[in-house]
Amino acid sequence: MSRDLTEFFYALTPERVLNAVEVEGRRCTGRFIVLNSYENRVYQLELDDGTFVVGKFYRPGRWTDEAIYDEHDFIDALDEHEIPVVPPMDLTEGDTLDDVEGIRFSLFPRIGGRSVEEPNDEQLRRLGFLLARIHAVGRTVPAAHRMALTPATYGRDNMAFLLDNDLIARGARDGWVRAADGAVTQIEAVWGEVPLQTIHGDCHLGNILWTDLGPTFLDFDDMVRGPVIQDLWLMFGGRDIWGQKARDTLIEGYEGFSPFPRGQLRLVEPLRTLRYIHFTAWLARRYEDPAFQVAFPHFGTDHYWAERTADLVEQTALIKAERAP
Repeated sequence: MSRDLTEFFYALTPERVLNAVEVEGRRCTGRFIVLNSYENRVYQLELDDGTFVVGKFYRPGRWTDEAIYDEHDFIDALDEHEIPVVPPMDLTEGDTLDDVEGIRFSLFPRIGGRSVEEPNDEQLRRLGFLLARIHAVGRTVPAAHRMALTPATYGRDNMAFLLDNDLIARGARDGWVRAADGAVTQIEAVWGEVPLQTIHGDCHLGNILWTDLGPTFLDFDDMVRGPVIQDLWLMFGGRDIWGQKARDTLIEGYEGFSPFPRGQLRLVEPLRTLRYIHFTAWLARRYEDPAFQVAFPHFGTDHYWAERTADLVEQTALIKAERAP
């Protein structure tokens, strides 16, 4: 990926965004809001007919066009099955992907709603039921150009990237590598033959908006081929009493549509651990982006690596304890 294209992505101006959106007869009023997104550049734009669209400008070099079309195909398939999602809009000649000076982008209708940080039991059952439907569709969508979520891809590959590029603070390197290797070794021991399929991949509560009609699932940018439990544990999160109750309620809703593979519950702590490693490597890959330096000033310090090492040691102990007879 050329340095010029990356710099252009960092410096997307309102004029360039508005010009990109104004195709196929669309005209913008000039009013827009920058929406929260670290990975991509996302804007809400008002059109002159009073409607609003959301423009998603993809970070150069992250996804191939084929991988982005995998995302769009999955969303379209879910929409065809009347699952509440926001499908991409047709752009030039009916394509859902276009570019502005080499930066690929898509448009989506804006929807209203609010995030619910602590869903009640009825909402959790509804989310579980819808996730079962999402996963049923996901089993029919190959997403061949998307990453597989495994101990190799989220664990070993990210470790190698950090080491090969000398991105770990020298004083913390040995301790972090020992902790990461120990954690991934434990994960590999419990992973087994896990069925992988197309899933949302980043299905936390912040990626769901609620209205009086119910929830809508957003932001399939991180969709992967992975175990279905990945889309549930991000919702119930913690290991406390509330987390356990939320887990059981989600699964109750899930099983209102199809059986839930309860054997995958053993993967919650391994997946949490892989997310820690993946998140650290993600920050390292993106840290030349000025937005990341502002948002994560703590990254890369000795204290940062000490905290991440402690996290991995704690997770390894939890995984070991769950394996014990």
